[in-house]
Amino acid sequence: MAVYSIKDVEKLTGIRAHTLRAWEQRYDLVTPRRGQNNVRYYLDEDLHELSAIALLNKHGHRISKIAAMDPAERAALITNLTSLNISPETQLDALTLSIVEMDEEKFSLIIDTNVAQRGFEETMMEVVYPFLDKLGVLYFTGSVTPVQEAFAGHLIRQKILAATDRLPTPADEERPVFALFLPEGERQELSMLFMQLLLKQRGFGVIYLGPNIGTQDLADVCQVRRIDYLFTILSNSYVERPVDQLVEDILTQCPDERLLLAGYQANLHDLSEFPRAHTVAGLRDFTAYLDRLLSTTADRNTAVAR
Repeated sequence: MAVYSIKDVEKLTGIRAHTLRAWEQRYDLVTPRRGQNNVRYYLDEDLHELSAIALLNKHGHRISKIAAMDPAERAALITNLTSLNISPETQLDALTLSIVEMDEEKFSLIIDTNVAQRGFEETMMEVVYPFLDKLGVLYFTGSVTPVQEAFAGHLIRQKILAATDRLPTPADEERPVFALFLPEGERQELSMLFMQLLLKQRGFGVIYLGPNIGTQDLADVCQVRRIDYLFTILSNSYVERPVDQLVEDILTQCPDERLLLAGYQANLHDLSEFPRAHTVAGLRDFTAYLDRLLSTTADRNTAVAR
C-alpha cells in the first residue's frame, strides 16, 4: 500500500497544502492519518478521492457542493468531464488520476475521445507526450510508483500498436525505407513505436528492429534488405559509449545508408564531420523532415514520369 505525504498530494492533485488543510477542517473531506511526530500522511484511497475532488473543483464545481456528493455522483461527473473536449490542463489531471487509480477504462476513454476528435498523431503530440512529461516529474519526485508508471507505459504502447496495425502496408516501392532501432542502453521504445506509426502513416517503408541493436546487427540488416535511412534516438540517459564513436561505427558498417538521429544526446553533439548523418530536434522537426522527404520523392517521380 502506497503512502503519500502532503507534498506528494499537492504535486499529484494541484491542491495547495494550506487549501487541503482548510478543506479538511471545513468540509471533513478526507481525514489524514498521523505518523511519528504527528506528521500527516495519506493512503491510496485518500489520494483517489482528493484527485477526483480537485478535478471537479478545477472544472467549476464549488467545493461545498462536491463535499455533499457521494462517491458515485463524483465518478459520474468525472466520466462526463473526460468525455468532453476539455482544457489540456484538465485532461492531464484526469489522465494522472486514471493512472494513480490504475483505471484502464478511464484512461482509454480520454485517449479514445481525443483520437476521435483530432486523430491519433495530434493526440500523441498534444495529449500523450505532455502527460508523459508530467508523469516523469511525478515519478522522479516519488509521487507515483514504478508500477504506476509501467502501467501507463503499457497502455500507451497498446494504443500505438493498435493504431499502427490498422494502417495499410505501404505499396509505393519508390519511397524511402527506414530501419528503426535503439542501441544498447537506450530506452525510448514508446517514442520509437510512435515514429514507426508516423512513417507508415506517410507511406514510407519501415523495418522495426527494436532495442539493444548493435552495429553488426545493422550491417546484417543492410546486407539483406534495401535500407535508405537508419533511425535512432539517443536520450539524456544514453551513456553506453561516446555518440561520435557510435555514429562513426554505424556509418562504417552501413556505408550506403543515411543515419537520422533524434534525442538530447544526438543534438548535443556536433556531427557535421559525418555528411550522411542528420539530427532532428524533436517530433515536430521529425515530421517536417518526413514531409520534405515526401515532397522531394514526389517531385522526382513526377520528373521521371515526364
